[in-house]
Amino acid sequence: MDQQQFDLKNVKLPQINPKAVIAVIAALLVLSFVSSLWFTVDPEEVGIVLRFGKYTRTVNPGLNFKMPFGVEEVIKVPVERQLKLEFGFRSSTPGVRTRYSATNYQEESLLLTGDLNAAEVEWIVQFRIKDPYQFLFRVRNAEQTFRDINEAIMRGIVGDRTVDEVITFGRQEVADAVKVKIQDLCDQYEMGIKVDQVVLQDANAPKPVQSAFNEVNEAEQEKEKLINQAKSEYNKIIPRARGIAEKTIEEAKGYALERVNRAKGEASKFDSIFKEYSKAAEVTRQRIYLETMNDVMSNVGRKLITDEQATGILPLFQLEKEVK
Repeated sequence: MDQQQFDLKNVKLPQINPKAVIAVIAALLVLSFVSSLWFTVDPEEVGIVLRFGKYTRTVNPGLNFKMPFGVEEVIKVPVERQLKLEFGFRSSTPGVRTRYSATNYQEESLLLTGDLNAAEVEWIVQFRIKDPYQFLFRVRNAEQTFRDINEAIMRGIVGDRTVDEVITFGRQEVADAVKVKIQDLCDQYEMGIKVDQVVLQDANAPKPVQSAFNEVNEAEQEKEKLINQAKSEYNKIIPRARGIAEKTIEEAKGYALERVNRAKGEASKFDSIFKEYSKAAEVTRQRIYLETMNDVMSNVGRKLITDEQATGILPLFQLEKEVK
């Protein structure tokens, strides 16, 4: 046991050079000092420099310098990057095939419409930070405030419309109205945010009543289909009937004009004949008689002209024979 024990007095510790230690500490201090003097801002960002927590200046992308040892602090704000907030859902893995979180966010998406129905609305707000100073210092927790503004305005806009407008034909109108009101509030609160777009990702009836709502939609579509078919038949028949009516009216007008013109011609002819008759009544009477007899006699097959004083001549006419 005594042989295994070491004599600490005979152990020699390595000698530490105090100058080397001081040199290492000095080098670390210099390195820390130098590294705290400069910082880099990415191309899509700007740097907000705070001195003892107070705003001093805004720096542009690139290499910049500041006071060391925490005297000045830098907050980088992505002013050129388009940011987005999701409501009613979350994207867990964005990309070509986006994966969505399975967590239910119904407290955000379930909204009450103006006709006292419920609708599940999922939407995205895309925005940019146009004024980093306002975004950081005018409103406390600007991103959460911006989210609360979005929810409040969406609920107000949806609450003024029917469930059919929100889910079907009025979706774009809802999105546009929400965008305008969000931008107005952001400008009023001086949040330094510019809203680029509001997109209604999905809008449906709540799942417990979705099947019934789909049946109603199918009935509405069938109704529209029948109405369109009726309008199509109407457009086929009514214009044709109108065309026939117009044709009949024009033919009647033409016939009336023809009869009137013919009557006027006959009247004019009668007036001219009467004038001539007045000039030589006996001659005109004789001429008309002869013309009339010519027309009549041309239609008579067999003609017998006798003297009115002659008698006993009937047997000579052989009336029983057929005239060839």
